[in-house]
Amino acid sequence: MMHLNRLRFASTAIVLSYLSSTALATNFDVAVGPNGNLVFYPEYVIAQQGDTVNFVFHPKNHTVTQSSFDSPCVPIDGGLNSGFMPVPEGSEGGGLPNWSVTVNDTNPVWLYCQQTNPFSHCGKGMVFAINPPDAYSDHSFAAFQAKAVAINGTGTTSDSVSVPVLSTPPAMSWTSATATVTSGTSSWVTTYTSYDGTPQPTYDPSGPMTHKIIVGDNKQLMYNPMNISASLGDTVVFEFRPKNHTVTQSTFGTPCQPKEGGFASGFMPVSENATDSFPTFQITINDTAPIWGYCQQTNPASHCGAGMVFAINAVESGPNNFAAFQALAQAQDGPTSNSTPTPSGSGSGSGNGGNGTNNGGDSGNGNTGLRNFGTGVSGLGLGGGVLGLGLMLVGLF
Repeated sequence: MMHLNRLRFASTAIVLSYLSSTALATNFDVAVGPNGNLVFYPEYVIAQQGDTVNFVFHPKNHTVTQSSFDSPCVPIDGGLNSGFMPVPEGSEGGGLPNWSVTVNDTNPVWLYCQQTNPFSHCGKGMVFAINPPDAYSDHSFAAFQAKAVAINGTGTTSDSVSVPVLSTPPAMSWTSATATVTSGTSSWVTTYTSYDGTPQPTYDPSGPMTHKIIVGDNKQLMYNPMNISASLGDTVVFEFRPKNHTVTQSTFGTPCQPKEGGFASGFMPVSENATDSFPTFQITINDTAPIWGYCQQTNPASHCGAGMVFAINAVESGPNNFAAFQALAQAQDGPTSNSTPTPSGSGSGSGNGGNGTNNGGDSGNGNTGLRNFGTGVSGLGLGGGVLGLGLMLVGLF
């Protein structure tokens, strides 16, 4: 009996260790050349050891190739390289090839597109980074991108970074619709805001989830993750890290302007040496319409213009997707309008070829803000993966 108990304890310890390491792993989706633009979206991610970065290739012929900070457009020996991924025009909305990298440590990884026909994509600023130093470092992402443009692009040494401007997406259109919503044994008819491509409002059968978004993660001008999906009843908690940021609702067409009647956290100053007890602000999801938001800080430069925006339930299959939203923010309020620049590790690669209604006021304890709000975006689905793993492991004992 004693040996059996020891065996059970050892087995439980192994499973708990596996669950712990797996539950903490995050998958980041990065679009390569979305909407025909020479960009990665997002431009960088802050990842932990064991996380996965999944690159999704859009039409044209791009690569994801590792370089160094000092030579942004030159491959390093033995570095990561997806190879060329030709994707025919008209493939948007269908199955797109992807290639994944597992993060082995938290050191910076610098990457670029190796395409040079008919001109250097890297020289046009098509670069990417995993775990770049903070925005005020001389090795920030913006400094890396500027170096790529200066060395391999126009041949100039301008400190400004040209921001790719998307063709203006069409205005979002919506209608009011009704749907029968079921939760447990209860059903009722609800009226919701229906956009092209948005699903009917439904509750996650496993129950409400809490999604955490880090504001200013690792002192970068970013929300991490930037783009999530959430179901009815879910809670989205924004946790503020050092510096002074906001969570402010906007609209797709004007990413860097507050939406009238929208939610706003107000400024949340956090000291540079803070390590815990970070202030938070949260909203509750009441429908699946897209929610768009940004950081309202403009000192010393526009954080929104640097791409510090987020989305909940964005419709990624249409033109009003997160990449287009972020590009609009950079084009309307970004470094091309006299803003200052915004803010090698290892890995292994593999591949296979809102606009809702505010339903509540602010409340909370200390620096925690609460909102009920209709929202939506495409996200990581981490909770569902952990649940599935837990159910699988139950069957082992």
